[in-house]
Parts: sequence; structure tokens; C-alpha cells
Amino acid sequence: MIIGVPKEIKTQEYRVAIIPSGVAELVKAGHTILVERGAGVGSDYSDQEYQQSGATIVSAREAWSTQLVVKVKEPLRSEYHYLQGQILFTFLHLAGVEKELTLNLLQSGTTAIAYETLEDEQGKLPLLTPMSAIAGNMAALVGVYYLAKFNQSNGTQLGKIMDSRHGKAVVIGDGVVGFHAARTLNAMGANVFQAGLSKGILESHDLQGVEYFYSTEMAIAKNCLDADLVIGAVLNKGAKAPYIVTEEMIKSMRKGTVVVDVSIDQGGCIETSRATTHDNPVFKQHDVTHYCVTNMPGAYPRTSTIALCAETLKYIKLLAEQGVPGLGAQENACNAINIYRSKIANEQVATSLNMLEYFIPLNKLCE
Repeated sequence: MIIGVPKEIKTQEYRVAIIPSGVAELVKAGHTILVERGAGVGSDYSDQEYQQSGATIVSAREAWSTQLVVKVKEPLRSEYHYLQGQILFTFLHLAGVEKELTLNLLQSGTTAIAYETLEDEQGKLPLLTPMSAIAGNMAALVGVYYLAKFNQSNGTQLGKIMDSRHGKAVVIGDGVVGFHAARTLNAMGANVFQAGLSKGILESHDLQGVEYFYSTEMAIAKNCLDADLVIGAVLNKGAKAPYIVTEEMIKSMRKGTVVVDVSIDQGGCIETSRATTHDNPVFKQHDVTHYCVTNMPGAYPRTSTIALCAETLKYIKLLAEQGVPGLGAQENACNAINIYRSKIANEQVATSLNMLEYFIPLNKLCE
């Protein structure tokens, strides 16, 4: 199969979908790899390294004009004209607010396979997990940074000063993002409160020093009142994130509080959130600083690219060797097939976008 690797064009997105060692494995298996010129530079991989691994360096149009296109982030509007019925494998996050992209994918006949809805045998999300870990660590760090007084926030440093903990951080969610955010803040010495639905998850992670509370609207509202930092880390597989922090809760927070909405890729779990970029990452609403960047791991492309490509390669091989039927035959991995034969094959995506008229179950589409 001919596989294309375009350069990412999202603002401050430096990740790349395949690293040179992955190219070498695919070429050895008999596949042709076309990498757009400069695609790996942001992750410190040169065109020469790709060529030495067996890839051909091409233009953007040539990279897109292949049977299988592998990316990191969803196509932007300026890339829609490249959609021509190929297989597209990338983070799509259609269930957030991507109705326009969804319509373009449907109309072009493109098969859209989403990293974020691909599940393994245990029902876990192997392609989303490493990016969630990086985003969780990063949420703690950017939250602490934007609390600085020169960022027009309340000037509280979250961390241990001598033997005393300072500042209160509330992490809403006990999945991968929530665990990494809570662990980082706890290690810094902040007073950390984590909301979730299973105390057993926290205990298995052994986060001594983190105060866990069951996630209810009343408990979240109470803990947000005196918080310095609130991190939203809620995931609803394949669907839009629910609003866990309401606008009324934001209004009740102290002036200069910071919120980081890591769920923004899926529409956000904080009612006052709106998507931002690394170029312009924050805005204020009700005197609360909001950080809502949709591609947080892109800030650390070297680490993110290596971690992501370690997980995606086997699925790229599967698609290259067996096509969509090969992935569709996998009981859980087939959930990654969001759009196939100009229909939405993932019911949660269709429901989130209010587009159930386009939905046909994958097994019906494969008949």
C-alpha cells in the first residue's frame, strides 16, 4: 500500500504521524511511504533520516494523494480539498464540535478512522492514553504558570514551601489525565483534591496526600469555591464531554483562579470554555483564567511523537496489509472506524453531532 504522511498545519503542532524507524518497518513489509517535506522537523526528524529509512520526500498534495493518509490532528478547513476517498487515520474528535469536518468526510467518501475511539482487547484506549498522560502532566504545569501575578491571576504558588503545602488544586476526573495531573501537583506539594467515580482507582495508584471525593455537582461546586486551580479531565468515550463545571460555579470562584479544560478536544467539560491555541492559549471569563488548548501534547512534540508512534504503528501495519476489513474484524478496535462508505459508523459520534440520519452500524456497512 502507498501511505502518505502530511506535515501538520494546526497552530504550533509539531508532532508527526510516523517516525523514521516506523518507516523502515513499513518499507521492509513492502509498503511505499511518502512523507511531506519537513513533516518531522518539529519533532527533530530530518527529511534525510526519512529518506535513509526508505521514504520518498514529496509535496503536501502528493502525501495526501495516497491510499492511506496517517496524521496526528484532524484536517483543517484548508485541507478539506485533499479529502478524496482515501483512508484517513488520525485524531479526529468529531464528537466535539466538528460537524463541518464530518460533512466533508462524508461527502468526499473518505474513510475516517479515529485514534481516540480505538479500543484494545481490554476496552482501553491505547492511542489516546500516552497523549492523555502528557496532557495531564502539562495541565498541572501550565496551571501553576498562569497562577503567577504577572499573568493577572491570584499569585498563589502551588507547592511545598519548607514543610508546608500551599495552594489548592482540584482535579475533576480519575482517568489517565486526572491521575497524571493529580500526581504532578501532589509531588509539587499542592493541596490536591480529586473528584472521580471510583475511589479504588485512586487507591490503586497510591497517590498518598491526594484527597479523593466522589464526583457530584454539589461536591464539585463546594471544592471549586476556594480553589486556586481547577483541571477538567472528563472523558466520555466517543461522545461530547459533559459540562461538569457550570458557569455558575465559575462565577463563584475567587478572582484570579485558573481553570484548565483538558476535555476541550471533545467539546469541553467546563461550560465557559472555548477552544484556544498555543499562540493564544488563555482568556478570562468572570475573572477566571481559562486555558483550553486543543492540542496540548503538541507543545512537547519529541516526547509525544515517540509515545504516540509506539502505539499507532501496529494499527498502521494492519490497515496497510488488510485495509478497513482487517480493522473492522477486531472486536474493539473497530470502534475507531467513525466514517465508512459515506456513513457514520460510530453511533456515539452520530448522536453527539445530532446526525443520526447518517448513522449505519459498521456490520451493516460491511455486508
